[in-house]
Amino acid sequence: MENFRQFVGFLVGAAFLGTLSVVFVLIWVFHWREGLAWDHGLREFNWHPVLSTVGFIFINGFGLIIYRLPWTWNISKPLMKYIHAGLNIVIFVLMVISLVAVFDFHNAKKIPNMYSLHSWVGLAAVIIHALQIVLGLCIFLMPFTPMFIKTFYMSIHIFTGLLVFGMSITAAEMGITEKLIFSLRSGSNNTLPYSQSPPEAILVNTLGIFILLFGGCILWIAKHPEWKRPSEHVKENIGNEERSILSKTTEVSAETSNERVHERGAGLTHLNLEDVGQRSTF
Repeated sequence: MENFRQFVGFLVGAAFLGTLSVVFVLIWVFHWREGLAWDHGLREFNWHPVLSTVGFIFINGFGLIIYRLPWTWNISKPLMKYIHAGLNIVIFVLMVISLVAVFDFHNAKKIPNMYSLHSWVGLAAVIIHALQIVLGLCIFLMPFTPMFIKTFYMSIHIFTGLLVFGMSITAAEMGITEKLIFSLRSGSNNTLPYSQSPPEAILVNTLGIFILLFGGCILWIAKHPEWKRPSEHVKENIGNEERSILSKTTEVSAETSNERVHERGAGLTHLNLEDVGQRSTF
């Protein structure tokens, strides 16, 4: 792998920033937003930012680059496909639970659903992600799918995965800002307004920065073609090429050795004849 140190640096950075994002959203929920529960109240709503950060941000990010981890290259490609598909199914399940929590909370509190840009982008990302899973399972894991369809759809599959990840980052940034604006209104619950940067606002804004930088690290790794998993076909071709070169080299060496032996033999014969002639003359 080219630039292996750079790859490891961005991978460690992604793991660090992703972990901090999960930790910060948990601190936010448990320290300032009353924790987690399934009670049709605020604590039920809190499942939404937690599951969205864990699923659509953290797991989704590493699901995008799982093929590029050198530690997985010894695992067979079919098994890696199942792992990749399994991660995306887990992400979808977590997002469905987070959406149920939001709609349940809104309905219990008589709050309108799907009115903000955050909700539009987030729901669109979940729907596209679901279609991505269905098409991926049908095209890449079904043995009867023709190869030309797999080849044609591969670039679309990769682009759509990156698009969904970018949409999830965008929705998260809009969502946490929207939640702060609603929660930290002037004079509500004896807290400072959002405009005066109370500690909760600083922590959640920092969470947004961590999420953004995490997304940057993942996309940087994903955009480098030299960090792709080498295919079995490429490895096999490289091995055949090396064996062919070695075989040709051996054949050339043998032919060269034979030519040298013949040349030496001819030279010795010529030398002996000349010696005989010279001796007979003098």
